[in-house]
Amino acid sequence: MPGTVHVDLLAQGLIPDPYRGENEALVAWIGRVDWTYRTRFAWSPDGEQRHDLVFEGIDTVAEIVLNGTVLGTVANQHRSYRFDVGQALRDGDNSLEVRFRAPVPYANAQSLALGARPRPYPLPYEAIRKSACNFGWDWGVATFTSGLWKGVRLESWSTARLHEVRVTATPDAHGPGGAVHVEGLIERAPGCDTSELLVRLSMGEPEVDADDASMAVAAVDGDRLGVHLDLGRVERWWPVGYGAQPRYDLVVALDDAAGNLDRTTRRVGFRDVYWDVEPDDAGTPFTLVVNGQPVYVKGVNWIPDDALPVRVDRARLERRLHQALDANLNLIRVWGGGLYESDDFYDLCDELGLLVWQDFLFACAAYPEEEPLRSEVEAEARENVTRLASHPSLVLLTGNNENLWGFEDWVWKERLDGKTWGAFYYYDLLPRVVAELAPHVPYSPGSPFSPGGGWEGPFTTGADGGHQTGHHPNAEEHGTMHLWEQWNRQDYLTYRDHRPRFVAEFGWQAPPTWTTLTRWLDDDPLTPESPGMIVHQKAMEGNVKLTTGLVSHFRVPEDMETWHWAMQLNQAHAVRFALEWFRALAPRNSGAVVWQLNDCWPVTSWAAIDGDERVKPLFHALAAAFAPAW
Repeated sequence: MPGTVHVDLLAQGLIPDPYRGENEALVAWIGRVDWTYRTRFAWSPDGEQRHDLVFEGIDTVAEIVLNGTVLGTVANQHRSYRFDVGQALRDGDNSLEVRFRAPVPYANAQSLALGARPRPYPLPYEAIRKSACNFGWDWGVATFTSGLWKGVRLESWSTARLHEVRVTATPDAHGPGGAVHVEGLIERAPGCDTSELLVRLSMGEPEVDADDASMAVAAVDGDRLGVHLDLGRVERWWPVGYGAQPRYDLVVALDDAAGNLDRTTRRVGFRDVYWDVEPDDAGTPFTLVVNGQPVYVKGVNWIPDDALPVRVDRARLERRLHQALDANLNLIRVWGGGLYESDDFYDLCDELGLLVWQDFLFACAAYPEEEPLRSEVEAEARENVTRLASHPSLVLLTGNNENLWGFEDWVWKERLDGKTWGAFYYYDLLPRVVAELAPHVPYSPGSPFSPGGGWEGPFTTGADGGHQTGHHPNAEEHGTMHLWEQWNRQDYLTYRDHRPRFVAEFGWQAPPTWTTLTRWLDDDPLTPESPGMIVHQKAMEGNVKLTTGLVSHFRVPEDMETWHWAMQLNQAHAVRFALEWFRALAPRNSGAVVWQLNDCWPVTSWAAIDGDERVKPLFHALAAAFAPAW
């Protein structure tokens, strides 16, 4: 472990690779059957008071059994779990089982229990807290994974431990100094409620000013900790292209009279950030301001880098993010149908100066607000906001992808027939969680979104329900906009008919590189409509739209290699044309986020880097369009 059923079966040669040819359908059964993982381990009493079995990530619905004792059931890929196993452990041999329920029938059953909701794809991904694109997308293979996709450990401790640590690093508004503020919670072992505990902060490299007291101590109040450290001089963290990215090593230690009990570290950067949404004569801007400096956003959307995400390690993320730098990008938007990205991802973005916009995990569907989903959504939001908020690269948390827009324009209101759809999450729960745990991180209810909008009335639909207020969520003159009519219905030259304040999504399709395409497809002959090509084209009428978008600029080629070349060239031309127009509109336009940087398997898609990590011509178009303008 970590592992998943697909990866483990592939390693044993028991299934064909789902990425090759038409194999996707041959392994669909994996998500329709239950699986059990078993292991045995030795353990002996070690004098500690508490023993916790910790699962950093379980995908997704499972029962955990230790030595025949059911520890609990879980149903959320996007959070961790901790079980007190002191009463279940045995001196000597121990047996652990994780019994997974098949995700497809579980999601279908939950959809029946919670009520059907509008969505663009057949399977009810909105009824389960699991990566939405795991059920397939218009660029994604359906894998329906199960497994322990993050680490598992047995953690033993005494007296108390750090349960939750929230770190805020802030530069002085009008001076060279800064401050670090730490809040959080501790957990005490049974019988240790009266222990006197201290929390200590110490700051390490890069060295702070010699006159600074780079340590602070405070007593723990009940189960809450809070300590503040002022520093006389710090260097500010800047986005790539605007300055350096100095970071400081912060150690948070929990001590009692006998010594250290627990500790954690954070690498912090000092910067302030906000989005300027003050209305002006042209509408409502959406301008990123870092350290008082407006930043033109040169961004890309990010999906999970592998449809079997357990295979994505730090080295792979480092390659991809260095490619982002090579394309002259400065922001990565982590899309809401995927995952809360890993600590490695955020640490690398901090190091490289790449800004991060993280969606909460809701995408293109109406989501039930009833239990058990409501409690799970709050738990995952609290855990991930706490985990991510100390990173200087994080500049925006967003409630969802396209759901506010969908509620207005995609016939949802009629189809919902009075049911909830997610407004409570986007307009109430999530902003409250962010305000409580990370008030220094900006929040937007959705993408697209028009600032100033909100929700009025009950969080239901129908005659007695509520409604969204303010401008249309996808209004061109206000906030963020998604532009998809060009790809779907119009020529790319019509991008110039728009004057958006900020474009959060737009893009154009093309096949992967020729080497990647011919590596994974065995079609003979290989044509745009041969069987393997169709399996690797997930967009509705994707090939029709490719041809429609081509004929205004090039003749339709008669042979496959020229067809492939022409479609890739047209993709590069379309996106570069749009980006150069949006940049020409600055400062009215304050940024563009291209759909998309990466792929999760070898597929015809909007990506600049294909599933085998090879760059398409679009990549070079991004680098040219986003090149420094000085």
